[in-house]
Amino acid sequence: MAVAELELDAADGTGVRIGPAPGGPPLDTRDGDEQRVFALVRLRGRPVGTVVGRVRAGDDPASVLAGQAADEIVLPDVQEPPPAGEVPRATVVVATRERPGPLARALDSLLAQDHPDFEIVVVDNAPATGATRELVTSAYAGRGVRYVREPVPGLAAAHNRGIAVAGADVLAFTDDDVIADPHWLTALTRPFGEDPRPACVTGLILPARLTTPAQVLLESHGGFAKGFTARRYDPAHPPADEPLFPFTAGRFGSGANMAFRAGPLRAVGGFDPATGTGTAAKGGDDLYAFVRLLAEGYPLHYTPDAIVWHHHRERWEDLCGQAYGYGAGLTACLAALLVRRPALLPPLLARLPRGLAHARSMTAVRAGNTDTAERAGVPGAHGTYTYPWPRHLSRLERRGLLYGPLGYVRARLAVRGASRPWEGR
Repeated sequence: MAVAELELDAADGTGVRIGPAPGGPPLDTRDGDEQRVFALVRLRGRPVGTVVGRVRAGDDPASVLAGQAADEIVLPDVQEPPPAGEVPRATVVVATRERPGPLARALDSLLAQDHPDFEIVVVDNAPATGATRELVTSAYAGRGVRYVREPVPGLAAAHNRGIAVAGADVLAFTDDDVIADPHWLTALTRPFGEDPRPACVTGLILPARLTTPAQVLLESHGGFAKGFTARRYDPAHPPADEPLFPFTAGRFGSGANMAFRAGPLRAVGGFDPATGTGTAAKGGDDLYAFVRLLAEGYPLHYTPDAIVWHHHRERWEDLCGQAYGYGAGLTACLAALLVRRPALLPPLLARLPRGLAHARSMTAVRAGNTDTAERAGVPGAHGTYTYPWPRHLSRLERRGLLYGPLGYVRARLAVRGASRPWEGR
C-alpha cells in the first residue's frame, strides 16, 4: 500500500495535487495493476483526515482520491488563521541507540524545519559502538546538532539527559525512526506561545510506509494517530467523553511527537527512569509524563497540525514485541504514578471497573488474520478497535498488562540510585 499526501486546495492556487509521503514509496500503476493508497488529506496545508482508495492504471490518483475524500470527510470551513502567537525557542531531543541510518534521515528532516530558533540534541543511549557519535560529530558538525551520551539504558533515562543539557524553555521530543513535516516544530511549540497554562503539547503521527502486513496491522489497530481535531485536556474541566481521565494516557499522544515546558517537567522529576523502551518495564515513559503533569493541574494540548511520519516496524516478530510492550507499558506507567504520587490511588481505584472493561475491549480478539488485514485497507480512525486483531497479539497485550507492574519493580531496582541529571546545575 502506498502512502501519499493529497492536497485538495493548495494555498498557492495550484489546486488538487498528490505526492508520496516523505520516506514512502512513490505512486506507481504503470505495470497495469491497481494500487492501494493510504492518503493524508490536507486542505490548504491543514490535515483534515485520511482516505484509503484504489487507483487503477490510467486513473488520475489525485482525482480519484479527491472524490473519495469529498464523500468520506466532512471538510471544515477554511478561514484566515488568527494572528499567530509567539513561537518559543525550542530544544529538540532525539534519543537513539545504534541506528545511524534512520537517525540521519530523522536529523535531515529536523534541520529542514521552518521554526525560527531551535537546537537539536542527540542522546546516544548506552552505546555499544561509536557509530552514532561519528555520524553526529562528522556529518552534522556545525549544523546545530549536539551529541551527548547517556550510559544508563532506557528511553526515559535518555530523555532525562536531554532535559539536563537543553538550552531552551520548551523541549520537543521525537524518535530516530520518524521524518518530521517541515512545519512540525512550529506547530508543536506555537501553543506554548499562545497560552501560558499548558505544560505539554502532542501532535499527529502517521505511517511513512505500509508495505508489510505487520505495518498495516499496527496502523489499523489505531497506530499512533489521535485524530484530526485539536483538543485540550484540562484537569480543571475533565472531558465528559473520557470517563477514565486522566488514566487513559494513550489517548493524549505518543512519545515520538511531544513537547513540554521545561520548568514543569523538571519540577515533577522528568521521566521516570524505570519506564520506557530499553528497561524491564518495556514502555510507559511518555504516558507517565502526561498523567503526572495532568495530576499537577497542568492542561495538555493536542494539535494535528504537528505531523511526523513514523516508520513502523516491518516484521511480525517486531509487532508481537510491540503488542506486549503496549500492555506492559500501560500498567508500568500506572505503577510508577502510584509509587511517585500515592495521592492518585483513590481516583485510580474509583475508575478501576471501567478501566478493566476498557482494557478488555482494547485488547479483544477480532475476526481476521494478517492476510485479510493486508487486503482490507486501513480505517484511519484512532481508537475504534473494529479492525481484525489476531488472537496471538491479543494474548500478548493482555500478558503485558499483567507483567507491567512487575517489570516496573525490576526496572526500578536496576536504576536505583540514579539521580536526576539536571539537579545541582
